[in-house]
Amino acid sequence: MTAPLGEPLLTPREVAALYGVDPKSAVRWARQGKFPGGTVFKTPGGHYRFKERAVLAMRDGRQP
Repeated sequence: MTAPLGEPLLTPREVAALYGVDPKSAVRWARQGKFPGGTVFKTPGGHYRFKERAVLAMRDGRQP
């Protein structure tokens, strides 16, 4: 899936794999606001998606 401007999006499972946690942790972090604004989207069906570039930057300790 891609964001409105064509940026790749990750599922909670993909984010969890990058961080070595359970997918429920990625969703919990999204609900708690641990990702910068504009990084997390909800699909019309209520599923979470994360901007790939921002998630990778955070993982590597950089600003998204």
